[in-house]
Amino acid sequence: MLVTFTSNVDADVLMMGEHAELVLRVAGKDVAHGVPERGVFSYEQLDDSISRIEAAVAAEPPPEEDIDNDHDHEKPKAIVVLLAQRVYPLLAMLKKARSAKTSVMWETSSGW
Repeated sequence: MLVTFTSNVDADVLMMGEHAELVLRVAGKDVAHGVPERGVFSYEQLDDSISRIEAAVAAEPPPEEDIDNDHDHEKPKAIVVLLAQRVYPLLAMLKKARSAKTSVMWETSSGW
């Protein structure tokens, strides 16, 4: 599932459903039963949602250093994507919407 975040102040932001669910939970949205098919960050909710996301990013532990002790170059290395990286485009959209005093909406789709 894909989740598309839209606003009239920025380009659409697409996220995979599992990542959007994490971001929406951090932002204070109810995702207890999964990502709702449609939703909105109203202008009145933006300050709180932005603060929650920024607090979660600040609280995220740094990734562990990759120490190459065994010199095993055959094993693929896992790529760690931090919350700050994942949420950056949406956070920028939320901030632009707040400045423009407008809302941000989302909608789910299959992506195909």
